[in-house]
Amino acid sequence: MATLATQSAAPGGEQHREQDGGQQSGQDGEWSRDARYFEYSVAADPVGSGHITRVPITRFGADLYAGGPTRVVPLDLSEALGITTGPATSPGLIASFVRIRAGEEVVLGPNATSQLFFVIDGNGSSTLDGHTLTWATGDFLTLPSGGPVSHRAVVDTSLYWVHDEPLLRYLGVVAAEPRFAPTRFPRADADAHLATIATQPDANQKSRVSVLLANSAQEQTLTITHVLWAMFGLLPIGQVQRPHRHQSVALDLILDCAPGCYSLLGTHVDERGDIVDPVRVEWEAGGAFVTPPGMWHAHVNESGAPAHLIPIQDAGLHTYLRSLDIRFVRPT
Repeated sequence: MATLATQSAAPGGEQHREQDGGQQSGQDGEWSRDARYFEYSVAADPVGSGHITRVPITRFGADLYAGGPTRVVPLDLSEALGITTGPATSPGLIASFVRIRAGEEVVLGPNATSQLFFVIDGNGSSTLDGHTLTWATGDFLTLPSGGPVSHRAVVDTSLYWVHDEPLLRYLGVVAAEPRFAPTRFPRADADAHLATIATQPDANQKSRVSVLLANSAQEQTLTITHVLWAMFGLLPIGQVQRPHRHQSVALDLILDCAPGCYSLLGTHVDERGDIVDPVRVEWEAGGAFVTPPGMWHAHVNESGAPAHLIPIQDAGLHTYLRSLDIRFVRPT
């Protein structure tokens, strides 16, 4: 990671350090010791200047959790992001695959305000505060802050798990107050809502054929938790979902797809609304990939089968801060 100079006396220099000069002592001098000063154009955009790294486009394959013992597999990009406090997939979130063998359990207790589980396959239950909630393939489960939770599998089970512990580590805080109640979204209900949307006459004219999952406690953001945003989406056969972008990082899970499904990502669009010099990310059933913030992206299905995806983002937080800045290209 690039670093800035520690001292510079030039008027346009990168950094100026408060100098004691013998005029400060004791506590006054100590309080000024860490003060730094930057010329505005140097420090206003540390990502653009290269001082800190961008979120990388990264794929994670389903082979990471196929077979083997009960375990948690963090999708860790902390080194690429310059984060030294623990694993992270984005600056504010960590995604993991969780495999639980039949009859076994994992106990998970992150310092997080929001946990989201999607059951890729299998069935089992979660026990928290003496209460047990069952789940099965295709269900979504959200948990607020609290103590450790035991997750037990009846059959071999794979979960996709996203939570906001990296955000809390950055802020130096501990999650102490639940902001919503534990909530299960059964796959049958999500399928029914998605089918209703997909069968509308204008479905293919919309920017996305999808249902957003929300919690009644989040009236301001209309999101699944106050931090997390989750979509259950369909990419129909032969469809191109035109480019859009937002300032939240998307941790995309592909539920099912045939060869010929992919995403295009890039920093600019041309006058026709097409992404310029895009990076192509091939979809893999059961795999995941990271869509960086502010990057235009489009989804394409050139296969002979419909595909489903679940993007999970920290867009609940961005929506509350009024900083999501979601934009779509205009239809041609």
